[in-house]
Amino acid sequence: MEIDFSAITEYQRYKLMASLIVPRPIALVTTLGADGTANAAPFSMFNMLGEEPPIVMISVNRLADGALKDTAANIERSKEFVIHLSDEPMAEKMHRCGERLPPHLSELAHVGLTAAPCTDVAPPRIAEAPVAFECRLWETLRTESRHIFIGRVLRLHARDGLIDTERWRVRLQEYFPVGRFGASFYVTTRDRFSLEKDAGVVTASTAIDEM
Repeated sequence: MEIDFSAITEYQRYKLMASLIVPRPIALVTTLGADGTANAAPFSMFNMLGEEPPIVMISVNRLADGALKDTAANIERSKEFVIHLSDEPMAEKMHRCGERLPPHLSELAHVGLTAAPCTDVAPPRIAEAPVAFECRLWETLRTESRHIFIGRVLRLHARDGLIDTERWRVRLQEYFPVGRFGASFYVTTRDRFSLEKDAGVVTASTAIDEM
């Protein structure tokens, strides 16, 4: 099978790409509205781009009428946002943050997540999230359908015990984020395997994993 992307619609391209390029990490992004309302929304077109400078990317689609989503409008105005990774216990609430609410209503209050203060940016972080990255806007790319925000990470918040700061290792045995799969599906990250080989045998874990 061969498909010419120039011969199909934008929607058809989206459906194919979003269902084939999986699993994708999910950024639950908090921003501040002009009136100070804390906005939260999940985006699966998200990833890290580099460590020097430490930059991450989120891609926010326009609404059907061409208007900006609250997240995009808030980042354009304030140049600040916070990216969270969601784990299994908060997955349902993360998903519900995708429900469209009026700009003056906070998704955090709507789904029962707790806002906590950040250090270097004004938007709040989510206390229940295992990981939160405080970001300041680095660069914006604009297409007909999307705003692609590249943010510089200023500060990391992590759940107590998740990171060993002596060896700078994440305790992966205690980290179970969820990812986006095709259609309406999500995936967990519990089914893990290593391709590191010891005497020709695939090991269950490596020295790095054994913390």
